[in-house]
Formats: sequence, structure tokens, C-alpha cells
Amino acid sequence: MTLSTRQGIAPRETCWKNPVHFLAFGCGSGLTPKAPGTFGTVAAVFFYLLLQGLSLWTYLGVIVVASVLGFWLCGRTAKDLGVHDHPAIVWDEFCGFWITMIAAPAGWPWILLGFVLFRLFDIWKPWPISWLDKKVHGGIGIMVDDLVAGVFAFLCLQAIHYVYLKKVLT
Repeated sequence: MTLSTRQGIAPRETCWKNPVHFLAFGCGSGLTPKAPGTFGTVAAVFFYLLLQGLSLWTYLGVIVVASVLGFWLCGRTAKDLGVHDHPAIVWDEFCGFWITMIAAPAGWPWILLGFVLFRLFDIWKPWPISWLDKKVHGGIGIMVDDLVAGVFAFLCLQAIHYVYLKKVLT
């Protein structure tokens, strides 16, 4: 099914008219007909570039606010559309990617690695991500699996950076 033929309101009709939907759809990035989660994460990279210069505590604060806001944005949009976790809802990808990039090393190789790691965990959904995806509903359910995928990707990125530094410094 295409994004416009699912039950409920078509996302393209509402994205540009409703600011809640606009944000939940990742500023429109989730409206792509194929791989909306990947395109949502690409858009999250752009916003990460604007955020990466913040202090660690400010960056963490942005993630907390964006995630709490995301519980409401995603839940409200899903309810309005009449579809739980509609593929066009990608605010969860934004927050998950931003978690991946907490205290990430500077440079494009690390951004690309963070992108790949986050997408792998978001698509693969190892336990407990898969359990959360199936068992938790509403806005929290839409968000939580991506937040945990972001934590997993963060841990992998930091471990890779640690091993890389050990190798370079010895």
C-alpha cells in the first residue's frame, strides 16, 4: 500500500497543514514512498549538524525534550491518521539517531557510522527492541523502540571509537 491509500487521513493531505503532523513526519521527510525511516534518519542528520556544537548537557536536554514531545506528537498523529505507527511518522527516527550521536567523535565518518548503526538496530530490532515494538502502544510505543535502538547504536559507536583510539594511541 502506498502512503496515501492506507486507512484514515492521507499524510500528504495533512503534513503541510498541521504543525503536529509536520513534526511527526520529520518535516516531510517521512512522506517518501520507499524507506521513510531511512529518509527520516537522513533528515535527522541535517538537524544533528545544527545540534552537534551544543554542550553535552544542552544536547542531552534537547534529546529529552524532543523525546517527551515525540511521545505526544507521534501518538496524536497516529490517532489522527487512524493508523498506529504509520510509516510516515519518523520523529522517532530523529530522536533515535540523536541518541546514537551523543558524545560522538567529530567528522563525517562517525556520522555515517552512527547512521548505519542506528538504521541496522532500527530495522533488525533485536530483543528487547522487538518486544517493545510489539508490546508498547500509543505515542510511547512508537517512540520507545527507536530510542532503545539509538541506545544500542550509541553503545556500539562508542565501543568502536574506544577500540579505534586504543589502536591509534598504542
